[in-house]
Amino acid sequence: MTPSLFNAALWVAVYLLLVLAPVLVMLIGPVSGAGFWWDFAMAIGFSAMAMMGVQFALTARFRRATAPFGIDIIYYFHRFAAVLALLMVFGHALIILVDAPAALLPRNPLHAPWHMTAGRLALLCFTAVVATSLWRKQLRIEYDRWRFGHTLLATGGFLLALWHIDGAGYSMEAPAKRMLWTAYTAFWVLLVAHIRLVRPWLLSRAPYQVVEVRQETRDVWTLAVEPRRGASIRFRPGQFVWLTARASPFQLKEHPFSISSSPSQLPRIELTIKELGDFSSTIRDFRPDETVYVDGPYGVFTHERYPAAPGIVFIAGGIGIAPIMSMLRTLAVEGDERPLTLIYGNWTGDRVVFRDEIDELRSRLNLNVMHVLQEPPPGWTGETGLISQEILERGLPPARDGFEYFICGPNPMLRSVEQSLSRLDVPFRKVHSEIFDMV
Repeated sequence: MTPSLFNAALWVAVYLLLVLAPVLVMLIGPVSGAGFWWDFAMAIGFSAMAMMGVQFALTARFRRATAPFGIDIIYYFHRFAAVLALLMVFGHALIILVDAPAALLPRNPLHAPWHMTAGRLALLCFTAVVATSLWRKQLRIEYDRWRFGHTLLATGGFLLALWHIDGAGYSMEAPAKRMLWTAYTAFWVLLVAHIRLVRPWLLSRAPYQVVEVRQETRDVWTLAVEPRRGASIRFRPGQFVWLTARASPFQLKEHPFSISSSPSQLPRIELTIKELGDFSSTIRDFRPDETVYVDGPYGVFTHERYPAAPGIVFIAGGIGIAPIMSMLRTLAVEGDERPLTLIYGNWTGDRVVFRDEIDELRSRLNLNVMHVLQEPPPGWTGETGLISQEILERGLPPARDGFEYFICGPNPMLRSVEQSLSRLDVPFRKVHSEIFDMV
């Protein structure tokens, strides 16, 4: 087993242990004697509560824990785990409603014991957290407001659920059970303190400044920043950072952006950003010397993890070229001679970001470039439409066994390209995708 696989297996085991520990501790002390369905309801309720608590750790961005998977995968798992935990909480309540309805009486929250009302309010909070996360864009909730509300509802729901568990007393008969939930509470408090206090304080001590704002296309801008004092963060080509601007690091107003520059340009860091939302549409208004804060780097989307690859294929859609450009610039600086292929899809020719520089890189690298346009200009002789399996067959190098494949772009493009590569017999382990839409 490789070190990467071992680390991944280790962190999966840690996650399962944290989630299943409450169920194992149920076996300590006297058995309830209330029957299978009652005990099953308690088990899935406790596990759901543990999952909700660990959710805070999944988004804490601990590099060692996220390294084997990639932080984008961790965020997607965070979303999946939230839905699963919510379903388990509903299952917990539904089983009790059917098997022991008297335990839920009285139904009126004004007359019910406070710990039962707390449990119902926790369920409402968790439901709101999941619903607003899954359908934030459809509900037109602005990102910064959603994030503040997300944190508030998740925190409130967790505290209310702890109150419910303590008041119900089903998990507190034995000292070991009380110690477990005390440890979970302490873990959660320390984790939140680290995320909301310690990390923002560290960021506030290492501010960056804007040194340039450069327009790439009509709706794409490159923001260049440098540290005001001290050393810059060190990153690998293809990684990304969380940027906080025009706000304090304590205000939960950070946004993820890929680094498009090469590490050779440090201490300068360039982020190439498309106008897609409320914050990204303000990049054009930034002025030199403005203060920003940079948290990172994060991600495993980098060619440096595969130094023995005989060649590399990059497939980008739109602004997905940003992390790939970081890798291409780095390969050029290093004088890499391996065969490289870039297949780059855009809507129109004037939306091709870095077009002139990509052409220039052909003279410095063994780079073959294929542009794919959905609405080509008159006289266009290149590929048209979406990046399909047929286009990939024409664009991929003939001798591509062992090549590493890096894909970045909109989610529909990612899924389509991954399926096409699979049908072209490209091994799954050779395909590396960067998921843009994490939030």
